[in-house]
Amino acid sequence: MTSARKTIVKVLAVAGHALLSLVAGQPAQAQTTQAPDFTLQAALGGKDMSFSLSQALKKGPVVIFFYPKSFTSVCTEEAHLFAEAMDEFEKHGASVIGISADNLETQRQFSASECRDRFPVAADPEMKVIKAYNVTFGGLGAVLPFSDRVSFVIAPDGRILSRVKSGDASPHVEKSLEAVKAFAAKKG
Repeated sequence: MTSARKTIVKVLAVAGHALLSLVAGQPAQAQTTQAPDFTLQAALGGKDMSFSLSQALKKGPVVIFFYPKSFTSVCTEEAHLFAEAMDEFEKHGASVIGISADNLETQRQFSASECRDRFPVAADPEMKVIKAYNVTFGGLGAVLPFSDRVSFVIAPDGRILSRVKSGDASPHVEKSLEAVKAFAAKKG
């Protein structure tokens, strides 16, 4: 098979996976596995910070949403929706962080404009955390430097409470908030 054909096959595989994700939209699922711990450089309100999952979990549940690319239409919509829902997440003791393979400079801009200074976004250009959570775009992280659109709710003890995979933005906020509320209800 020629190099060009191999590339076409890879692109078609990615496109097929993306289409399946968009059409199928996977609902939140309870998990019993531990979330991989990480520390990443991030930005909040355009200012650099370090985000440590283990440190954030000391304060309560953490919503992690992986997204393909800052400043693209659905990723921007997702950031807006999370920003609008931050009061509800905080009311139930949860924090939120977005992660993409974008660099820190891009995340500074995205955090201030699209995240509306409400939550941090982390830079994972080497895709270490994206790979640890097994959310590379179409499973082809070595070929395409993007993550899939997948959200997790992590309990303070590090357990994954829910996972949502959907090409649409709104299920991530809705299902994550449902999981956070359910966790808070059981705890309270």
